[in-house]
Amino acid sequence: MDREIFIDQVQCSGCEACVEICPQVFAIDELTGKAFILDPLAGTEEQIEEAVVTCPQDCITLIKAN
Repeated sequence: MDREIFIDQVQCSGCEACVEICPQVFAIDELTGKAFILDPLAGTEEQIEEAVVTCPQDCITLIKAN
């Protein structure tokens, strides 16, 4: 299944929760202190969904495509 992941850079607080849950997909930009997507196809769907629900700023969106 294809998927797209988006991070709202304005809302991101740089808490690193997503990185702790799924470091294959998420990382923190050293210049901005905000999360970004390393590889949207890495990691399991369960890990990404956990990162989405764990994000305290609710700034990660996962779109699943068939």
